[in-house]
Amino acid sequence: MEETMKCLRLSADVQQIRACQHRVSDVEDRIKSLSDVLSLAGNQVRLKILFLLNGEGQLCVCDLSDILEMNVSAVSQHLRKMKDGGLIHARKSGQIMNYALSGAYSGLLSPFFNSISAQAEPHMS
Repeated sequence: MEETMKCLRLSADVQQIRACQHRVSDVEDRIKSLSDVLSLAGNQVRLKILFLLNGEGQLCVCDLSDILEMNVSAVSQHLRKMKDGGLIHARKSGQIMNYALSGAYSGLLSPFFNSISAQAEPHMS
C-alpha cells in the first residue's frame, strides 16, 4: 500500500511565499550555474580529480593517470568535460599540458575538500 503525502496547512503565509518566490527568482541564474558545477563534480572520478587539483594546484594528465590508476584516455575524457564546463583550465608548459581548478570554482569547492581532508584518517605507511 503506497502512502501519499498531503499538505494539511489551514492557511498560507502569502507574504512568505511571495518573498521566497522572489528570492529564488533573483538567484535563478546562479542556481543553474551551481547545479551544472555540482552535476559535473558529482562523478566520483571527476571529484577526485578536482580534489587533487585543489590540493596540488596543477597536474598533467599523466600524473592524474598514475595517481588514479586509470588510462590516460579515460582521464582525458573527464578533463575535457570539466574543461568544457569551466571547472578547470589548461595551461601549456613546454610540451606538457597542465590542468588547474578555475579560480571561480576554487572558493566554492575548497570547503568541501577541506571537510573531506579533515575527516580523513591518517594514512598508515
